[in-house]
Amino acid sequence: MKRILLYTVCGLAMLTMFNSCHIYNKYHRPDVDVEGLFRDTVAAGDTLAADSLNMGNLPWEEVFTDTILQNLIRIGLEKNSDLQSAMLQVEAAQASFNAARLAFLPTLNLTPQGGVSSFDGSKASWTYNAPVTASWEIDIFGRVLNSKRNAKAVLMQSEAYEQAVRTQIIATIANGYYTLLMLDKQLAVTEETALLWEKSVETIKAMKIGGMTNEAAVAQSEANSYMIAASIPALRQQIREAENSLSTLLYQAPQSIERGTFEDQKLPEMLQVGVPVQLLSNRPDVRSAELSLAAAYYTTNIARSAFYPNLVISGSAGWTNSAGSMIVNPGKVLLSAAASLVQPIFNHGSNVANLKAAKAQQKMAAINFQQTILNAGKEVSNALYQIQTTKETLVNRNQQVASLERAVEATESLMKLGTSTYLEVLTAQQSLLNAQLSQISDSYQCMVAVVSLYHALGGGREIEENTK
Repeated sequence: MKRILLYTVCGLAMLTMFNSCHIYNKYHRPDVDVEGLFRDTVAAGDTLAADSLNMGNLPWEEVFTDTILQNLIRIGLEKNSDLQSAMLQVEAAQASFNAARLAFLPTLNLTPQGGVSSFDGSKASWTYNAPVTASWEIDIFGRVLNSKRNAKAVLMQSEAYEQAVRTQIIATIANGYYTLLMLDKQLAVTEETALLWEKSVETIKAMKIGGMTNEAAVAQSEANSYMIAASIPALRQQIREAENSLSTLLYQAPQSIERGTFEDQKLPEMLQVGVPVQLLSNRPDVRSAELSLAAAYYTTNIARSAFYPNLVISGSAGWTNSAGSMIVNPGKVLLSAAASLVQPIFNHGSNVANLKAAKAQQKMAAINFQQTILNAGKEVSNALYQIQTTKETLVNRNQQVASLERAVEATESLMKLGTSTYLEVLTAQQSLLNAQLSQISDSYQCMVAVVSLYHALGGGREIEENTK
């Protein structure tokens, strides 16, 4: 027992001496530069990049208010295979962390033994041993401590990955839903236009009979009518493929997707994006990159601790009826205790190599952390500018559609009066259809831009996170 106390005292003294070697220090976030990360302070009239409020903190139900879309998102969060896999990764990391915490406790083993022996025909004798052995590593140089901290960082990283998958699923389902609504609207406009052009063909044929036009006008009108009709099957195919993709995302067999209408969609008008430093805590991928750096930091500490000795205290206690000359009467209690100090000698070179490798991995993790922050800022900046440009485009597109509608009415009236050709009418109608389809696409791009901004800000995550 004196030896055990001696080793313990020596270990505590060495603990104080080597405390400056960073083995026991916790990870601290390095200095990161987030100034100007969003590039523009105010990217649009109703999009504030410097406001402390952050739409990424809004629950997804407040951003996507369509009840049908909300139901689809709930199904996705419940059944999506990627999210289920991410949740299982969290469970595995939690089990590893629990194992790392238990490393601080001594190990206990019960090893009962028994046997019968007889010498030279003598009466057989029964002997038994029932010892309980214990072993406890005294964590003087932080190997066990850093292993636990490393496991905790890995656990938190897996949780951040789960959050990243969650936010991606919400954004992808929303985009898929809006894509279906856009295609529905484009199909409706195209089918309506196809009916109008069929009527126009009949009108041109009647005008030819009346001598007001010729066969060339009839052929041209028929060709344009067939062209519009030919685009309808392609739109229907896109709708079916979009439904199949969304069904797969929901972990369902390909099927028809219930949905609302394109006109009824309402997204937040005020789009506060907060300040760049909020991305460090809001973006799951940024948090994952930082936790990867923390895990690498603790791995480096583990590599450092390999240079120092391990102090292990072991002991046993048990009951035996056979201890040779040590006892006279059978059935006695035996106790023993020992301490060992293991100092590596011939593996110094491999320890140096492991430490260099760990330091290199830590530097790589630090670079990746900074790069992830820059990528996050880029995505926010792109989404901000996309919102601005799509809104400006939509304003001009609405004016273009209004002007082309007047142009179609005017050319049709002039053709009936004989002062305009049907070619001018066809050109105006074709231009109007293209503008209407572009108008729908521009409105869709506005929706996608808002979804992209919400996603880029780390929206859709579970705000009340479980801190283990």
